[in-house]
Amino acid sequence: QVQFVESGGGLVQAGGSLRLSCAVSGNTNDINIIGWYRQAPGKERELVATVTRIGSTNYADSVKGRFTISRASARNTVYLQMNSLKPEDTAIYYCNARIYIGNRNFWGQGTQVTVSS
Repeated sequence: QVQFVESGGGLVQAGGSLRLSCAVSGNTNDINIIGWYRQAPGKERELVATVTRIGSTNYADSVKGRFTISRASARNTVYLQMNSLKPEDTAIYYCNARIYIGNRNFWGQGTQVTVSS
């Protein structure tokens, strides 16, 4: 099992910045990929950014150059630095961890990010 504590969401004006944090506990050594997804009202959940066990990153085209995902050296906290925020970035952001063995997928409770124009 994997548990998450997400923080850092809030209300910000367009052009501003926020940093999301996801503290992970449980079977952290089994995690192969960890990252952030988001879901806006009336839309499907979509990938924002992920980082693998060896540090390879992947970003949605819509956030490339603006968002940066990083993993603390202890690998128990994942951050999402969000710069140059746009109103279309407004969504609930979810931390996600994937374990290949057993094809297990874990989700955090989500944190709201609202960007005003």
